[in-house]
Amino acid sequence: MTDSVYHVAIIGAGVTGAAIAQRLSRYNIAIAVLERYTDISFGVSKANSGIIHAGFHHKPELLKSQLEIKGNGMFDTLKEQLNFPFKRVGILVIAFSYDEMKVLNTLYNQGIENNVPGIELCSREKTLNLEPKLNKDVAGSLYAPSGGIIEPYRFVFALMESARKNGVRLYTNFCVERVEKHNEIYTLYSTYNQKIQAHYVINAAGLYADDISKLFDAEIFTILPRKGEEYILEKNAAGFPNHVIFPVPTKNSKGTLVIPTVEGTMMIGPTAQDVEDKEDVSTSQENLDNVFSLAMHMVPSISKKEIITSFAGLRPALKGNDFYIDISKKASHLIQVAGIQSPGLTASPAIALYVEDLLVKDGLKLSEKSSYDPYIPKSQRVRECSLPKIKKLIEKDKSMGNIVCRCELVSEAEIMEAIKSGHTTIDGIKFYTRAGMGRCQGGFCTYKIMKILIRETGMCPREITKRGAGSFLIHGTLSPDNIKEDT
Repeated sequence: MTDSVYHVAIIGAGVTGAAIAQRLSRYNIAIAVLERYTDISFGVSKANSGIIHAGFHHKPELLKSQLEIKGNGMFDTLKEQLNFPFKRVGILVIAFSYDEMKVLNTLYNQGIENNVPGIELCSREKTLNLEPKLNKDVAGSLYAPSGGIIEPYRFVFALMESARKNGVRLYTNFCVERVEKHNEIYTLYSTYNQKIQAHYVINAAGLYADDISKLFDAEIFTILPRKGEEYILEKNAAGFPNHVIFPVPTKNSKGTLVIPTVEGTMMIGPTAQDVEDKEDVSTSQENLDNVFSLAMHMVPSISKKEIITSFAGLRPALKGNDFYIDISKKASHLIQVAGIQSPGLTASPAIALYVEDLLVKDGLKLSEKSSYDPYIPKSQRVRECSLPKIKKLIEKDKSMGNIVCRCELVSEAEIMEAIKSGHTTIDGIKFYTRAGMGRCQGGFCTYKIMKILIRETGMCPREITKRGAGSFLIHGTLSPDNIKEDT
């Protein structure tokens, strides 16, 4: 419960809400971010493909296309400031026939109209030179060197860390259930009867943006959940490519991709299936078979034997297939930021600029802080250090030498840093550190992480969850005394 009145309340702490919060944190205004889940990025953003798109898939008149291009160009500066994993590996869209090459020509022309840097159509010979693991039947490709890969949850965490450093308040487990307005001030109530007051509200609620709009008696629109199943292959997988590999797109999807992740694993997917349930993240054997059939047609050395996990995410699609970002015509001082599906991650920093302009247009006065500092320090990761550097780190802090996650070489010190940063679920720690993302998928390290959580937070074993409410790891009467020391 708080009696503070914020200038701006942002509903949603996915990549869109976090980017907006980080951008606005440079100004002399009070900002609150309200997140329905236990941790940030636990909604749409957690199951993102992690691609920074180049800007050729959509026509230039679409808002998403304009923001995609602008956002793409902002990532080098953001990486310097926020120290998140990001590489410009380039994108290849490959064709296997004359008709598919005609589609590539259309994408190329769109890319030229959108001013995509370095975009080119490649012959079969150049395509295979760029990507030797491709099917030798490839006819040619579209190459966009400005495309990249990113670890999406680390990006969200970094954005929010920078925002909080500059005064933004984050409220997790705050599911907005009721809204009242009095004297031009909104009061937002959570499920647990917490309340936040604000002059301006930004609806960046992802899959639930339509429900939030209804609470404000604002615009009526429908978010259409579109499920995408993805599959992770282990490090050093035989089919690991040099670039992000796209097929020729279909009407509803960019297709099944082959993605080299920024941390060295490999991702295959996603599917594109319209569903009704906003919490449906199930996967199926049928979709696995279809995805791998398509992926292996592009890169024959890909093997199902190298799968270490699968997951599904939901994209918040809107009819018309464009972003909806505007000042509400029905509710005063409400900014709608809805339908942010692909390329939403790429566009997110540009969306933040766009929303800033809308707030100013709607009357919010902004003046820059003299104390604003967006930079956050780079975390020390054992897997990124040379042996001499690791030795020096251990001399200063012995917990750097205690490897908790063997698959991803994550130290006890890194787990403790995640906890101190506010991540107190198994998934939150996993996304922050990569502990549990390797081949054994937490089979060896989950127990150790639980012990550290108990020690550092005072939580009892029954309080520890995978991702928040309803995902408890332990049931019954187990006490901390029952968790014995490692031998």
